Parts: sequence; structure tokens; C-alpha cells
Amino acid sequence: MAEFNVGSVLVTGSNRGIGLGLVKQFLELPNPPEWIFATTREPDGSQSKLALKHPNLVVLQLDVTDPNSIKAAVQRVEEHVQGHGLNLLINNAGILRVTTMENENVETMETIYLTNTVGPLLVSQEFLLLLKKAAQQSTQTGLSCSKAAIVNMSSIAGSIEVVPVWEFEQIPSYRCSKAALNMITRCQSLEYKDYGILCTSIHPGWVKTRIGTEKVEVITHLQSLG
Repeated sequence: MAEFNVGSVLVTGSNRGIGLGLVKQFLELPNPPEWIFATTREPDGSQSKLALKHPNLVVLQLDVTDPNSIKAAVQRVEEHVQGHGLNLLINNAGILRVTTMENENVETMETIYLTNTVGPLLVSQEFLLLLKKAAQQSTQTGLSCSKAAIVNMSSIAGSIEVVPVWEFEQIPSYRCSKAALNMITRCQSLEYKDYGILCTSIHPGWVKTRIGTEKVEVITHLQSLG
């Protein structure tokens, strides 16, 4: 879509799976972002090889569970955008542990919540000023990814109404973390809409990742959000 014109985007958890796939798709756009920030807890060769070919790709270390790591990433982004703000933040980093109602425990619940729920909240809070700046500088009306947006990678597994494939995998900690992430997204949308920042959760479907295995391939189109 012609309206989809993102100046800068940051994707967490971009060393593999959905995150790396999104980075590659942004690079392949007819009008790619001026800056694409691919973050990961432990940078490896997958992003570095891409960065050698694409000068607009910046690989950053970012642990969504570590406030100091997040702050450091914000500083690096500020150095690159040079006062132009951040248009699109995609909170993609997430983990899953296969558990049941019988063996679910405090440690797993805390670990999953910290990464899948608290992490996106902390990252969004730290990048809020850059998102606000992008919204203020935009000439677009309404809300869109091209202006300023927070996109949280959720899952239909967090649906309280549907509770899909329960017989296949119970994974209560993962389901609860995504249900809570959806509520955080709703809260963000209420708090940040007056700043001109779009906030939404998306379900990518089953994709070829460590979490989703190889059940079904689904392409996520952020273009539909503008």
C-alpha cells in the first residue's frame, strides 16, 4: 500500500523466527524504512550478515527483561534517528515452555510473564518519548504504523473465549502471559491515543518458529494498519 511508509522501525527478538522474518520483509519493501533496528538478547551472525548488505539495518543488543539493556538500546536508536523519533515499535520477543495445569509452577509463570508481558511494557515505556516525537513530527492524520505505533505480538492462545487447541497443548503460563499482554495493549491504546500513537496486538498465526514449529505458514501484513 502506498500509505505504508515507515521512516524507522524497531523489532525485538529479531535473531530468528517472526522477528527475523519481519526485518527481512521491511528490507525488501519498495520503500524500506530509513532505519531498521533489529534487536536481540544475544546478537549473532544472522542479523550481522544482513547488516553488511543493508546500511539502513542496525543490530542492537536488547534484553527485554533488563531495564538497563533497554535504556542502552534507546540511546543507540536516538543516535541514529537524530531527533526524528521512532515510527514503529514491534514487541516481538517472546518465549514458551510446554507445561500443563498439573506441572505449571511459580518459576515458569514468572519467567514467561517477565518476557512476554512485562518486557513489552518496559520497552514501550522507554521508547515512548521517541514514539511521541515521531507522532508530533508526522503530517498524517489519525493513527497508523507510518505515523507512530506500538505493535505487540500476541497470540490467539491468549483468547479467554476461544482457548484454542487445549487438547493439543495446555501451556497455561504462555496463554496467561498473552492474555495479560492483550490487556496491556488495551491500556496503552487508551493512554497513548491522544499522543497520536496507534497501539494494537496481532496474532501472527502458526509460523515456522521454535514456538510454532511447522504447522502452517502465515504472512503478517502490517500494511493493513497503514
